[in-house]
Amino acid sequence: MLNMTDTQKEIARVCDDIKELLLYKNKQYGDSALNPSRIFSKASAVEQILVRIDDKLNRIKKGAGLIANDEDVIQDLIGYLVLLKIGLKHETTTKQNEV
Repeated sequence: MLNMTDTQKEIARVCDDIKELLLYKNKQYGDSALNPSRIFSKASAVEQILVRIDDKLNRIKKGAGLIANDEDVIQDLIGYLVLLKIGLKHETTTKQNEV
């Protein structure tokens, strides 16, 4: 982190924390976000991630001050958004390969 401002260092640290969280959860849950087992739901991985984001946002909406008191909420949302980005890329790649 040579020649980085304090803000740039903090950005790198926060992103590293999110990366570690996602890698840990991916290992713990067996890649279930992007490759769901589809026991009950037949929705796409992207649709399931969108539902998780909706649920998290709904909890924030109903719990005033929740963000200020629980940093995990922010980390979870960032994590879901990263997974959404990956899922959308997978869908695009799959569609391109089908053509």
